[in-house]
Amino acid sequence: MKALVIGATGATGKDLVNKLLEDKDFQEVHAFVRRPLNIKNEKLKAHVVDFEKPEEWKDLVKGDVAFSCLGTTLKDAGSKDAQRKVDFDYQYQFAKNAKENEVEDYILVSSYGANPNSKIFYSRMKGELEKEVKNLHFNKMTIFQPGMLERKDSERTGEVLGGKIIKFANKLGICESQKPLPTDVLAQAMINSSKIKSYGYSKIKLGSIFSFAEKNND
Repeated sequence: MKALVIGATGATGKDLVNKLLEDKDFQEVHAFVRRPLNIKNEKLKAHVVDFEKPEEWKDLVKGDVAFSCLGTTLKDAGSKDAQRKVDFDYQYQFAKNAKENEVEDYILVSSYGANPNSKIFYSRMKGELEKEVKNLHFNKMTIFQPGMLERKDSERTGEVLGGKIIKFANKLGICESQKPLPTDVLAQAMINSSKIKSYGYSKIKLGSIFSFAEKNND
């Protein structure tokens, strides 16, 4: 298969690309990035693109499955408008290009609690993206809604502290469905999803992602 990826420089995206390169079912991995990747592999094609000008690289968005795990934080973006541009605009345009180029399978990383009617900015933005991408009517679409992610060497203080608190609660038998999700587990679940031969729309949340990552599709 030929995989298309945006968000390849983030924690989930890095794990996803590495796993795709190791997977014998994928012959080509095309990553659309803002800066070069520090990975050398004959299966990998890294396209340095301008996300503000998607029409310039639209014709490259052709393959069997598209993986979308692009995202930023409000702190890193600097404003809600800047964060929305990354988390909504860039991802929606990628999905739109993929649909117009007849990519059949679209896999999107969203967030637990995503709701287009939410009063919380982040949850509303994620919900709006889910809604708009769903309306593109891919033959097959899977949305992953993880809770807290466990990133390797994370520098996000709040995320690290929150993860420790939830893990402690898990040991007490509390909030087990909110168990922090390692990004490599999420990446494996995304790949497993791409190997399921089906049609239509599905959504996988929280702890269900762990069991999904363990599925064997051979």
